[in-house]
Amino acid sequence: MSLNTEMRRLRDLDWRELDIKEAGVWPWSLQLLLCLMLLGVTFFAMHWYLAGPAKQELQQIQSQEAQLIRDYRSKAAQVANLEMMREQMGILEERMDTLREMLPTGAEVPSLLDSISEAAIDHQLSIDFLRLRSQVEEEHYTERPFDIQVRGDYHRISAFVADVASMPRIVTLHDLTLVPEEGGQQLRLSMLARTYSYRQQEGGDS
Repeated sequence: MSLNTEMRRLRDLDWRELDIKEAGVWPWSLQLLLCLMLLGVTFFAMHWYLAGPAKQELQQIQSQEAQLIRDYRSKAAQVANLEMMREQMGILEERMDTLREMLPTGAEVPSLLDSISEAAIDHQLSIDFLRLRSQVEEEHYTERPFDIQVRGDYHRISAFVADVASMPRIVTLHDLTLVPEEGGQQLRLSMLARTYSYRQQEGGDS
């Protein structure tokens, strides 16, 4: 059967009278077209059913792969810097040990106050009072504040303040107030000082 004859059969075909039960006598070109359409629908359905989830899983794996590569590079960089970090940690620990040695223990605070009193006496200052306040507990240390009030001339007071600030144990000075005494011969210095004790463990007093 020629192609022209087949094309005429398709043109003359009444599509409304087609019956699937008589598909065997349909023009072969129509049968071929329907087979191709059925094959296309089947292929699309198989792709959607089988390839779709696999593609989604592949995208997830690729995303995980990218994250794993980033993690690997980060850890590789950390390993490369590990020796330098260890050296820096050693330096920091040495500095921490040095600073801890400069902090008085609870038992040493009275001795520290005695040293401050001796410094005031050495500079010929009159001590009005030198008294501890209640200690303040912080996470890693205990703050031990105390009030100081002395009287004397400007140069002796300045030398006294310098001695207190440069003591072997850490002492910080706050709220300094310097006012002249009656008669103008002497000055009165009032200030809040703080020293600190390192807390070895929770609830412990170093």
